[in-house]
Amino acid sequence: MFHRRIEEVSLNSWPSLRQILFDGWILRFSRGYTRRANSVNPFFGSLMDVDEKIDTCERLYAEQGLPTVFRLTPFVSPPGLDKVLERRNYTKAAPTLVLHLDLNGYDARPSPSVELREERLDDWIDMFCRFRGSAVEEHQAHSEILEAIPSRRFLASLADAGQVVACGLGVLENGYFGLFDLLTDPQHRNKGYGTELLTSLLHWAQESGASHAYLQVMSENAPARHLYAKLGFQEAYPYWYRIAST
Repeated sequence: MFHRRIEEVSLNSWPSLRQILFDGWILRFSRGYTRRANSVNPFFGSLMDVDEKIDTCERLYAEQGLPTVFRLTPFVSPPGLDKVLERRNYTKAAPTLVLHLDLNGYDARPSPSVELREERLDDWIDMFCRFRGSAVEEHQAHSEILEAIPSRRFLASLADAGQVVACGLGVLENGYFGLFDLLTDPQHRNKGYGTELLTSLLHWAQESGASHAYLQVMSENAPARHLYAKLGFQEAYPYWYRIAST
C-alpha cells in the first residue's frame, strides 16, 4: 500500500496534458514530452480481455501520432501484463528505480553559503533549457505540464555568491515530496552543488510539513544513485517501459 501511495502522488506530480481512464488503465497524452506523461499506466483492476485492450491502446496512441508505451511496475493489473507485451514484441526500455527517504527525524542542513530561490515558471524553464542545452521552443509541453501540477509546486534554483548553479522541481502533496528535473549548470558540475540542491530542497520540504521524499533514477545512473544513497534514499520499487515495435 505504501508503494502504491508513492505511485499515486508521483502521477499527480507529473500530470499529463490529457488522459483517458480505460478499464482501470490510465492512458496519458502530452504531445510526446517524456515517456512518463505519454504512456499507459495499468494501475487499477482490469476486467477486459488484455489483447483487446492493448489493441485499443495502440489505436488511440496512433491517432495522436505517438508510439504506444506502457509504464510497468511490480503492481500492474493484470499481473502478467509484461509477459503479454513481450509476446507482442514490445521492447523493454529505461529500467528505473523509485527511491524513498523518510523525513521524520531527518537532519537536512543546507550550507549557509548557498541560497535556494523560488522561480517564476518562465524564468525556471529558461534556466532549465540553458543548463540542458536545449531550445525553449522544444519545451512548450514541458511548461504546460508544470503549469498543470495541482499540488504545491516549488520551482527552485540554487545560487552561490549570487550566481545560479543548479535548478530542480519539488512537488508536495499530503506529506509526500517528489523531486524532479534536477540539473546542475554544466560549468559548475562536480563541485557538490547537486548535493546542496537536494539538501536545500529536503530542508524546504521538512519546513513545509513533508514526512516522505521520493524521486526516480535510471537504474544505470550509478553516480546519481551513489549521491542519493549518501543522502539516505533507499529503493522502494522499480519500474520500466515496454515500447511497441515500429
